[in-house]
Amino acid sequence: MKKWQYLTSTALLGSALFLAACSDSEDTSSTSAENSTEQAETGTAQLTGNVVGDGSSTVAPITEALVEEYAAVQKDVRVAVGVSGTGGGFEKFINGETDFSNASRPIKDTEAEELKNAGIEYTEFEVAYDGLSVVVHPDNTWAKNLTVDQLKKIWIEDGTKKKWSDIDPSWPAEEIVYYSPGSDSGTYDYFDEVILDGEDIAKDAMLSEDDNVLVQGVTGDVNAIGYFGYAYYLENKDKLQVVSVEGVEPTNETIESGEYSPLSRPLFVYVKNSALKDNEATFDFMKFTLENAGEMAEVVGYVSLPADKYEASLKVLEGLK
Repeated sequence: MKKWQYLTSTALLGSALFLAACSDSEDTSSTSAENSTEQAETGTAQLTGNVVGDGSSTVAPITEALVEEYAAVQKDVRVAVGVSGTGGGFEKFINGETDFSNASRPIKDTEAEELKNAGIEYTEFEVAYDGLSVVVHPDNTWAKNLTVDQLKKIWIEDGTKKKWSDIDPSWPAEEIVYYSPGSDSGTYDYFDEVILDGEDIAKDAMLSEDDNVLVQGVTGDVNAIGYFGYAYYLENKDKLQVVSVEGVEPTNETIESGEYSPLSRPLFVYVKNSALKDNEATFDFMKFTLENAGEMAEVVGYVSLPADKYEASLKVLEGLK
């Protein structure tokens, strides 16, 4: 991980003067020396405060990894992040309950309007790429590659109990079992936009904001199909089978290049501008996020942005301080 560059020469000098003034107390000097050494080694000005976020379950693995790393750098800053889904996260953001909101889709016009009405100015940052992954049971030997049209036919509600053989007569005459993210999920919204074209999802679909529930559902039924973020597929690839879409399987390379279309997408974090200005801990954590999101994205199973995108975002962030 990159080290957090923050300590000024004034702070270093202050530490040295403090040590000299307290040299008559062995215990105090020892503690001060340890603190000074720690700050010199990490290049970190120690902060205090609270940072609150919420939002996408897809973005959550990246944020959780960042929070864990950040805790080692800023021990007295508490970063609390909930997972209410993209839509649920934006609701809390609009209500002024959070400093930042994770999202697996761009903000909707209605949400932006509500933020405007609430007097909340915000900034959007991309943090990684994801390839929304369609998965089936490992013993599914027929639906290994699906077209966008087939996916739509599988997933839309048309008033019937669909069987696999309705999609292709050579496939089993067994009812399809569906597992989908919940309607508060940005993944649901994205799937609705690029696959369903706004039509209703199959009414028999099991909806859950918890991707682990979806994984368990698909692994438990040979006739099941589901979808969620790429990282959750990678985490469970020993017990799931990923489906190619239009002949392309989601991989780091096909997601970054956009070849895995139309299910490749950027992931976002939206930050309240006033929190960046008024809460040093929020600014510090967001700076840490943009400096390390690419590395953490790769670690947890997503795809990093090009380096110049993170650099551009850091410049924008600095201008908001």
